[in-house]
Amino acid sequence: MKTILNIIWFVFAGIELAIAYVLAGLLLLLPIVTIPFALASFRIAAYALWPFGRTVVDRPGAGAPSVIGNVLWVLLAGWWLALGHLITSIPLFLSIIGIPLGWANLKMIPVSLMPLGKEIVRS
Repeated sequence: MKTILNIIWFVFAGIELAIAYVLAGLLLLLPIVTIPFALASFRIAAYALWPFGRTVVDRPGAGAPSVIGNVLWVLLAGWWLALGHLITSIPLFLSIIGIPLGWANLKMIPVSLMPLGKEIVRS
């Protein structure tokens, strides 16, 4: 079932969201200071392509640097990417098949807002 949902997700939302994360990551590679944010963006892009069967967990020992980094992330790219998840979830909710995909899209908003200090693991 996860494979079928991932294939449908890839076609209707995954590729667009992954492209958005890759573009954000490429822009964040330009200033040297934001390279850790770019790496987080690329990591989430892979998650956005194939999210079913994986989950986001807190990384142990992440601490204060992750909190400060997440504040900067929200200002630089996070709110745009969260808005992208919100916008792409609306048409998914309009069909019966797309309802689980819409929920998955909304579940990705927290990691799009605060990716530092998180890990993507198989569930």
